[in-house]
Amino acid sequence: MKRFRSAALVATLLVLAACGSSAQSNVTRDPDPERRGPQGRLAQFVVQCDLSHVAFDDPLVLPWQPGKSHLHLFFGNNSVDSNPGYGDRLLNANTSCEQRRDTASYWAPALLDPTGRAIEPTSMTAYYRPGQGVDHEEIVAYPEGLMLIGGDSASQQSQSTNIVAWSCGTGAVREDAPLQCGASSTLRMIVTFPDCWDGERLTGFGSSAHARYSSVEANGCPDSHPVVLPQLTIGIDYPPVDPTDLSLSSGGVETAHADFWNVWDQTKLEGEVANCLNRNLVCGVSS
Repeated sequence: MKRFRSAALVATLLVLAACGSSAQSNVTRDPDPERRGPQGRLAQFVVQCDLSHVAFDDPLVLPWQPGKSHLHLFFGNNSVDSNPGYGDRLLNANTSCEQRRDTASYWAPALLDPTGRAIEPTSMTAYYRPGQGVDHEEIVAYPEGLMLIGGDSASQQSQSTNIVAWSCGTGAVREDAPLQCGASSTLRMIVTFPDCWDGERLTGFGSSAHARYSSVEANGCPDSHPVVLPQLTIGIDYPPVDPTDLSLSSGGVETAHADFWNVWDQTKLEGEVANCLNRNLVCGVSS
């Protein structure tokens, strides 16, 4: 089982090298190839990313406060730190994602073993899909620089498995706490993000006041947050460790959450939404 030390000083962090070069390839605007996967025919596009870096930073909740956050695992954009500024620093950065034009950033608290040491994830998979009750033709791409939070880092009880869940790999069983998985599988933490936007604010700086979850009961998005976005679900995979007494760097496993910052190549993102979600197609399934 791979582990890296979760120490109190930023200088002790392991920084894992991201794959590929810093240059973004000049690919066409066509969507990723249509493929079928275990998720079936639900419209989606999917990106798989390696761990980019780890840091005690959070540009959404604790902007401009380096080293003040609990330990986070960062996937995707290699240049994200506590600075919430959107611009060339991020847009021209390298990415740890297989889709080289996905320079967005995804981060989550570290999973800790009973001794307090962080367990190294094997990968992260991001699924972009229509939300509950929405018309897939109304979905629009995230605006540039949008920040979202999925889950509740302050939760003191189990969260809904519709928002935060644990599974064995891509298996259908969803639990509210880590479970024992077979040697050939992975322990997966799943976080689903809100997909309805108020159309004005790009961040709540520590809250999700600018975003809500869609629902069948509301026929999609509420009137207060009428802009229909892709619903992002991420799955962070770990080795199939003993689930006894696991915790997160944010607290108990009930505090599971994740953050997303749209620093995608915006043209590529808009193309994926238009050519995959709006057309109700399965694109780029990678797991």
